[in-house]
Amino acid sequence: MTRTITIAALQLALQQDEAENIAAVSALVEKAAADGASIILPPELFSGPYFCKTQEEAHFALARPTLEHPSVQAMTKLAKKLKVAIPTSFFERDGAHFYNTLAMIDADGEILGQYRKSHIPDGPGYQEKYYFRPGNTGFKVWDVFGTRIGVGICWDQWYPECARAMALMGAEMLLYPTAIGAEPQDASLDTRHMWRRAMVGHAVSNCMPVIAANRVGAEADHGGAAQKFYGTSFIANEWGDIVCDLDDNETGILVADFDLDQARLHRASMGFFRDRRPQLYGRLVEDL
Repeated sequence: MTRTITIAALQLALQQDEAENIAAVSALVEKAAADGASIILPPELFSGPYFCKTQEEAHFALARPTLEHPSVQAMTKLAKKLKVAIPTSFFERDGAHFYNTLAMIDADGEILGQYRKSHIPDGPGYQEKYYFRPGNTGFKVWDVFGTRIGVGICWDQWYPECARAMALMGAEMLLYPTAIGAEPQDASLDTRHMWRRAMVGHAVSNCMPVIAANRVGAEADHGGAAQKFYGTSFIANEWGDIVCDLDDNETGILVADFDLDQARLHRASMGFFRDRRPQLYGRLVEDL
C-alpha cells in the first residue's frame, strides 16, 4: 500500500492575552483536522507575543515546566480529542534553566519527547540568548502516523547541518515552527525570501517535504513600537516546489498531501545519500 500523509501549517497573529492566543490556535487546529490533516504545525512560541525583542527580566515568568505550560496542556487535550499530532512550541523552565522547547504530542495526547532549540540567535529584535540556553537534547525525530518527522525551531531552519542530521536519523519530512519578521536595525532588509530559500534548499538537498509555520502581523512592545512578522508560511514538496503558501497579512491554514513512498523513491534515485563522503566532512565539526 502507498503511504500518504496530510499535513497542515498554521499562520496567525499573536498578541498579549495568552488564553486568547491558545484559543485562536486551537480553533485553527480544529479546522485543519476537519480538512483531514493528521499532523498540524502551529508557529513558534504561540502562547504570546514574541517577547525576545528586548531584554526584560519580567518575561522569565512566562516560562513553565513542560507539563504545566498552558500551550502544552491545551494541545495535549486537543490532540487526543481530534486524533492528530501537534508539535507544540513553548517557553520551558527546567529548574534554574530556560529553553525554547518543542513538545511532540501524538494522536493519543501523549508527549513522545521534547526537542530544545539548538541554535539561539542574538541580534536586534531577536535577543534570544538572554532568555534561552542552547538546547541539550540533540536533534530529534519522531514516528507518527506511519512516518518519521524531524522538527527544528526557527533559527535552526538556517542550518543545513540540522536538516541533514534529521534526514540521516530517518526523517521523511522536516517541520519548522518559526517567528521571523522585520529587522529593526535596517528597515530596508527583508529576510523573508532568504528564509524561504534556505528551507527550500533543505527540501531539495534531502529530497523531502518541508513545512514552515510563521506568525504574522505587527506586535507592539511596552514602548508602543511594533515589530512586523512576515507570515509567508509555506509547504514545499521533495523537489522544493512550493505547493501552498500564505502571504504577509493572512491568517489561515495550509494543507498538503504527500505520497511518502514516492518521495522515498525520489530520494533514492537522486543519490544524495548514496554519494555522501562523510570521511571528508571533518572540518564541519571543528571549531573555527
